[in-house]
Amino acid sequence: MIATARENFNESYTKEKYDAFLKTINSKYSDAIEFRLAETPIFIDKDFKEKMLSTCESIIDVITSVKFKDMTEKSVPENRIVPHENEHTNFIAFDFGICNNEKKELEPQLVEMQGFASLFAFEVWHDEKFRTSFEIPEHFSPYLNGLNKESYLKLLREIILDKSPIENVVLLELLPEEQKTKIDFYFTKEYTGIEVVCLTELIKERNQIFYIREGKKIQIKRIFNRIVFDELSHQPPEIQEKGKILFENLDVEWVPHPNWFYRISKYTLPFIKHAYVPETIFLNDAKIDPSTLEDYVLKPLFSFAGQGVVIDVTPKDIAAIQDPQNWILQRKVTYADVIKTPNEPAKAEIRIFYFWPKGAKRPIPTFNLARISKGKMIGVRYNADKDWVGGSIAYFEQ
Repeated sequence: MIATARENFNESYTKEKYDAFLKTINSKYSDAIEFRLAETPIFIDKDFKEKMLSTCESIIDVITSVKFKDMTEKSVPENRIVPHENEHTNFIAFDFGICNNEKKELEPQLVEMQGFASLFAFEVWHDEKFRTSFEIPEHFSPYLNGLNKESYLKLLREIILDKSPIENVVLLELLPEEQKTKIDFYFTKEYTGIEVVCLTELIKERNQIFYIREGKKIQIKRIFNRIVFDELSHQPPEIQEKGKILFENLDVEWVPHPNWFYRISKYTLPFIKHAYVPETIFLNDAKIDPSTLEDYVLKPLFSFAGQGVVIDVTPKDIAAIQDPQNWILQRKVTYADVIKTPNEPAKAEIRIFYFWPKGAKRPIPTFNLARISKGKMIGVRYNADKDWVGGSIAYFEQ
């Protein structure tokens, strides 16, 4: 998006540099990265960055309002309510598409948000290896709010641990070794010291839970949650049965609490009115002329990583839905072919990480990741046969 930075990067790019980048980024945890990494970062100017951040702040005004919990009370499915919800989430991820408006001007458009964790640890390593493998201008940084590697990781550790003994805090995931994001689990352990624990490893005694390491039974007092609870319903019966533990009255703290995955989500979008937030309507409230359905995307409320999304909506798609209260129609945005590559141009999304420090009135922006695509859908799984696509980072002009 900054022409000189893009031109300089492309001119200095070689396949040999990219191969060396892949070698060095995989050097610590061999074969753990199970998604494609893009050949390039994205260079974002100050104006575009501020448009994204000001949009985030407007949404946070809604999230921090006294009415927000009442507004989102129906967002959490009855069979997914976890006890002991705290006052606010610890993390929010805001996903923005880089889009063209009607005047063909670039602008951010919010396509999704999550009161959930993201690749907070891996992206630190990703940035380091981009910088050692390619020529990244010094006056660009992936960090926000004046943070750097040291202050960012310090804040991440403080939020995850909250002064608890490290052995009593775990990263909890469903079959972590089978997750495409497992590389982030490894770096989370490296940067924070906490163990990665599978749901199936939990031991329950009365209202306490434990895990075993090196023959020692250790109580879990704080959970850095990476389980997408909707995924539990797709697991074998024995894992679903084990998962019922999580909905019991446990003596444990959550980071973030699972209910916030639903409260701050696609469910929240219909309540947000902003120039950079596409019009979003609950399907059961929608009064859309069938001839204008092509202007909307159909999305299930409770899904992850783009699953179930219908891009080219037809009346037949609408008629087939049995639970319209669990779906939204979101006005389409036009992704810009904004990234020049050696062949066809690419589109991109930027995910802004917000952390909510203990005692703070509001969360703060900290870091980001990006995804580059040449297909209809943004996401690494939808671009398997392309180059200059995949997971990346946005570097912001300082």
